[in-house]
Amino acid sequence: MNSKSERAVELFKEGYNCSQAVLGAYCEEAGIDIKTALMLTSPFGGGIGRLREVCGAASAMFMIAGLKYGCVDPKDMKAKEEHYKLVQKLAEQFKEINGSIICRELLGLDIVHDKPTPEKRTAGYYKKRPCVEIVRSAAEIIDELLKA
Repeated sequence: MNSKSERAVELFKEGYNCSQAVLGAYCEEAGIDIKTALMLTSPFGGGIGRLREVCGAASAMFMIAGLKYGCVDPKDMKAKEEHYKLVQKLAEQFKEINGSIICRELLGLDIVHDKPTPEKRTAGYYKKRPCVEIVRSAAEIIDELLKA
């Protein structure tokens, strides 16, 4: 484990959501300050506002890819295609490691969405959820992307 993936795990264990933890650890590389990173990703925890859709850690990976390598010209179809290829590659890597990019599937939940109230972060919370390892894996995927 490297210092960035350790930092992402630390942020998650401090109480930040999965998305905040990943982008927060890489805000410098993404070219944004920590406050902006935390605010931008605050809705993405719990699979976007606890709707249990796309995992917040995966969403943060895609945000980092966009901030680093995103296209800004709406007419540049080749750049869009290349960027979407990158996002699909990141999603595939994430799925290979974790089994899905969908929060409820990662957590083994059979609900469509959850109540908006976040759970208290206790030892039991961390024990019953794979989120720490998911955050770590997202950070490690980003490490590989940034090394390339």
